[in-house]
Amino acid sequence: MQTRSQTRLLNEYTVEIDFNGASEAWKANKISKGNGTYAYRCSATKKGGAPCCQMVSGRSDYCKRHSKK
Repeated sequence: MQTRSQTRLLNEYTVEIDFNGASEAWKANKISKGNGTYAYRCSATKKGGAPCCQMVSGRSDYCKRHSKK
């Protein structure tokens, strides 16, 4: 007969997390400000189709230039 502590050992799960991939995905819409801090990147795209590389202003999703439009 198995005790409760012995039956708990049978319920182990294998967890595989890709920390490098998760870190890259998290940084995809952010700009590094240095010293381990980040700011959100503007959500707008430029005329040529390239993403805007400015930091957002305030609580908006856009930088100062794109929030005026």
